[in-house]
Amino acid sequence: MHKSRINRLIKNMEENNLAHMIISDPYAIFYFLGKKIEPGERALALYIHKDGDIELLINELFPQDDEIGAHLIWYNDIEDGIEKLSKYIKDDKTIGIDKFWSAKFLLRLQEIFPDKKYINGSNIVDAVRRIKDKEEIKLMRESSMINDKVMEELIPWVSKGLNERQLSAKLKEIYKSHGIEEVSFEPITAYGRSAADPHHSTDDTYGKLGDCVVLDIGGMYKNYASDMTRTVFIGEVSDRAREIYEIVKEANLRGIAAAKPGNKMSDVDKAARNYIEERGYGKYFTHRTGHSIGLETHEAGDVSSVNDSIIEIGQIFSVEPGIYLLDEGIGVRIEDLVLITEDGCEVLNHVSKDLKVVPVE
Repeated sequence: MHKSRINRLIKNMEENNLAHMIISDPYAIFYFLGKKIEPGERALALYIHKDGDIELLINELFPQDDEIGAHLIWYNDIEDGIEKLSKYIKDDKTIGIDKFWSAKFLLRLQEIFPDKKYINGSNIVDAVRRIKDKEEIKLMRESSMINDKVMEELIPWVSKGLNERQLSAKLKEIYKSHGIEEVSFEPITAYGRSAADPHHSTDDTYGKLGDCVVLDIGGMYKNYASDMTRTVFIGEVSDRAREIYEIVKEANLRGIAAAKPGNKMSDVDKAARNYIEERGYGKYFTHRTGHSIGLETHEAGDVSSVNDSIIEIGQIFSVEPGIYLLDEGIGVRIEDLVLITEDGCEVLNHVSKDLKVVPVE
């Protein structure tokens, strides 16, 4: 169990006048207890009270040792697990429930306690997870360092005659050579017109001379995700594509410059987006500027025009502006992860963002 994380959660609960809550998200349970449990359709619930009581409802199919840090409430497939859990829930009226708990379990609890008030407590958990502790920061740096090496090894392969699926398979081979068995998301390895589709699904397209190639990649290292995008060109680059690339690169740098404590998340989006709009390509930047990341590739707290939450030391999120000209077959995205520090941010990715033309072999 991560006692300091539990203490931060309880402090946050008290600040929000919440005495107790139920957490069902396996990622959040791993974050607090250090145990990965995937329950499928069965009920899994971490109950935490502000007085320090910690209970874990868990099916007998998922044996755990006694050092998990919570009192285990065991049930089997012919027992009413929610009723068993209810015996440990204290009298405080309002109870926080995370947004991931299945309605069938919540409805059963409401039947047992019809007079309690149930609220969405996910924002309280998210606020704790958003600020990375020292161990998380160490692992995120290491994860991104490996991703840098993988990207450097992948880039030369874009001009070796592989189609998108083959390039994606090569990427996964490179990850495995670095001890990474699992990607953090299905990678985007997109040539030419496909690169102008922000979330293109990998297909059998082959690259050709002059194509831009979007490489959006990430892997899982000791349970922590990496994520980075670079755009390179095969053999040559047109003046038009060069112009687009340099605009996106500058937008990326401006977004990073705005990523500092005291600013709003929306300020980062605005810094990147305003520059692209000034250059006349605003309508071709079709997604938010970034997302929070850690145990999951996309965690709560995005970098968008509508997120006015204040940036805090210890946050990690992406800055990834892009311009996508589908009719011209030009798509450019440049993405880095940033760690918020006392005086700004630390960029966790170190692969060069200078325009790169990969020679054709």
